[in-house]
Amino acid sequence: MRNFRRLILAAALAGLSACAVPQEVPDRVPPSGSNTGTQSMPLPRAATAPTPSRASARAFVQMVDRVEPVAERQCRQRNPRANCDFVILVDDRPGLPANAFQTLDESGQPIIVFTLSLIADLQNPDEMAFVLAHEASHHVAGHIARSQQNAQAAAAVFGGLAGVSGASDEAIQLAAELGAAVGARRYSKEFELEADALGTQITLLAGYDPLLGSQFFFRIPDPGDRFLGTHPANAERVETIVQTAAGLGFTG
Repeated sequence: MRNFRRLILAAALAGLSACAVPQEVPDRVPPSGSNTGTQSMPLPRAATAPTPSRASARAFVQMVDRVEPVAERQCRQRNPRANCDFVILVDDRPGLPANAFQTLDESGQPIIVFTLSLIADLQNPDEMAFVLAHEASHHVAGHIARSQQNAQAAAAVFGGLAGVSGASDEAIQLAAELGAAVGARRYSKEFELEADALGTQITLLAGYDPLLGSQFFFRIPDPGDRFLGTHPANAERVETIVQTAAGLGFTG
């Protein structure tokens, strides 16, 4: 599987001096933000999607070779029943904004997708490593399954309340959909902070600096503390990373 993973990365990154090799994300992988279950990290967005330099491409491939085995070991230790064989894909469709997300294929295999513009935007291998470790941590912690359970429970409650009130079938369905949306977001900020903490540990174990890796939080829009927002404030995330690293004896 690791040879297969390297081929995917090489195919997507080999021709960067000209144009990207056509390599779309397989149809079975839902796009970031779909309701089928993904965990994504919003990152800097440029007006025109940049293309990584050859140096950035090489650094990315080298980073994956170091971080993925560490993430896999952490996954097997913490969640022995899970499929821990991560597949790392590069979505090189032109014009996509900087983004990374974690999802599952139909067999439950974890997939982490980077866009080319994200690889270009991240300023050093430590930032690359932290993003990969963060996304892998969503799978290690089972966040997709937990989000889906929260959505199903809230959908049942909202739909049940609508039914008791004598609402029409259509209104009950709308209430259930609203409940699913609320339920899926209920613990999303908590999940992000959990992934930041575990991602810090994976980053360190792979030999990268999570404090340097967290610097991109100072370059992206701050989501603040919006009601039913999906991500915590940037300052809270950086604080989580700093405290976790310090607890592991690392201060930079």
